[in-house]
Amino acid sequence: MPFADIGTNELPLPRLMRLSLFQVSVGITLVILGGTLNRVMAIELGIPISLIAVAMALPLVIAPARAFIGFKSDNRRSYMGWLRTPYVWMGAMTQFGGLAIMPFALFIVSEGQSQALIVGQAAMLLAFVLVGFGVHTVQTAGLALACDLATDEKRPRIVAMLYTMLLVGMFGGALAIGQLLKDFSYIGLVRVLQGSAVLTILLTTIAIWQQEPRRRDREPSPQAARDTPRFFTVVRELLAGQADLKRLLLALAVGTAAFGMQDVLLEPYGGQVFDMGVGATTLLTALLAAGSLAGFALAARLHSRWNANPNVVAAIGLMGGIPAFSLVILAGALGSVALFSAGVFIIGLGSGLFSVSMLLAVMHRIGHAKLGSGLVLGIWGAVQAVAIGLSVAAGGAVRDQVAQLADINVLGPAFQGAAAAYSVVYHLEIGLLFAALLVLGPLVRPQLLEPRSAPTGRFGLPDLPN
Repeated sequence: MPFADIGTNELPLPRLMRLSLFQVSVGITLVILGGTLNRVMAIELGIPISLIAVAMALPLVIAPARAFIGFKSDNRRSYMGWLRTPYVWMGAMTQFGGLAIMPFALFIVSEGQSQALIVGQAAMLLAFVLVGFGVHTVQTAGLALACDLATDEKRPRIVAMLYTMLLVGMFGGALAIGQLLKDFSYIGLVRVLQGSAVLTILLTTIAIWQQEPRRRDREPSPQAARDTPRFFTVVRELLAGQADLKRLLLALAVGTAAFGMQDVLLEPYGGQVFDMGVGATTLLTALLAAGSLAGFALAARLHSRWNANPNVVAAIGLMGGIPAFSLVILAGALGSVALFSAGVFIIGLGSGLFSVSMLLAVMHRIGHAKLGSGLVLGIWGAVQAVAIGLSVAAGGAVRDQVAQLADINVLGPAFQGAAAAYSVVYHLEIGLLFAALLVLGPLVRPQLLEPRSAPTGRFGLPDLPN
């Protein structure tokens, strides 16, 4: 069994598996946000994709709060004696509220009645912000809690296991939601969203129950308040003191945007171009997660067995995305579901290779600074999520604009098909992949590489935010 040997006397495997349930709940929520709702809002409810893109992007654009949340949880002082638990619980409750009100907001928007449209749109955007903020808070504080409980020796593989559980949650959630919405109905959508809200609370409660020890030495005091470092000062010193860190973060942002721009388009593309049902398009998220797991396994072999340079492996992941998006474009022209599915799987594979390898490179440099795990996880997650948010919004806007121009025959007969507007976005993503390779290129030069220690025989991630 993978990760069967990572338990210790202080943190036995059953307790660790219970803690990982918060990642399973996050994985299910990400399937709903990034997969099912895209298709349902665009096809069944008829909501404009540009509005969907804004709704999807909002919770990601507020992701810089992850760094602040992680920093505050590192330095929290409370009479309760907990650092992370209050933040995890607050995040779960916020996520619950967003999922609970979301279906009713969507129905108001889909009806299109002018007197209620503004209220519906505001409620819809609020629901997405609440869910996104809840996910950011739960992940940042929950993973920081895992780092606190783990020993230095076991921490890399423990957080790697938590990342795997996130993908397992996405895969299992996609399969379950696909079956529940196989025959789509509005009542079924309400049940899925509100059932997911309840499941989020249950899984998170089970995950954090009696996990974090209470420390009475963390009580607030005037002296402790004066000694607490300032957030912006710490971040500024970190960026100024770490060589090549800014370039790494820029490469992370561009590469993440390249792989993430299609998140809002994947299921609508399957529905409009290939006439796939709701259940079938939801399974595309499972296929994407399976590709990410395969990329994780391949990165494990490359890093642990051959001591591969993480920058080079990240570049391999970026290059893998180029034929993947080409397959998706070709599938639309040929009407081939098989080619489309293959392209989706390879997108996940390349994305997994890129994200894991960039994490290793970034964490190697950040690890030299004496920082709490919450801030480190927050910075990583903030860069990733902001890049995805902006790219998702841009992808949806470009697709809608091209479709409108095609409808009035401005772009000529070549853009009349349903796949044409989507293919423009996929071509943009290929361009972003090349741009990410250009940013990453100088870090692959031999003179900029630091000596790497011999492989230990086991692969583990220092920390992982999502």
